[in-house]
Amino acid sequence: MKIWVDADACPRVIKEILYRAADRKKVQITLVANQPLRTPPSPYIDSLVVGAGFDVADEKIVELINSGDLVITADIPLAAAAIAKEGFALNPRGQFYTADNIAERLAVRNMLDELRGAGVETGGPAAIGPNDKQTFANQLDRFLARN
Repeated sequence: MKIWVDADACPRVIKEILYRAADRKKVQITLVANQPLRTPPSPYIDSLVVGAGFDVADEKIVELINSGDLVITADIPLAAAAIAKEGFALNPRGQFYTADNIAERLAVRNMLDELRGAGVETGGPAAIGPNDKQTFANQLDRFLARN
């Protein structure tokens, strides 16, 4: 089992939790981004730089993941692709995307996309707060304990 991180949009505080988990649980984590990233020295942490462009990092993650891998992302289409490949997807707020909830989340995402395209301001997600950080850490720990 490997953890893939959609790193361009992943909050720093979430990456720090992942770094600690990688060393503590001895699990391989790869951060995928459009630009070089600084990561702590660890045999369990690496990064992969992909070319610039819309969804290039997402496409690389989908190409590389295997069944049972975990993807950390807030990108719902990427989460859907991970689930389709029999992987797992966890967002930075600590919510798992599942086969049961991904279709609804895709529909809501697409509706909001259409509204934004029509000029309606839909707002964005709130900043990651202490409760989100704790929920993410707890979900990650439970997941790693099972796998």
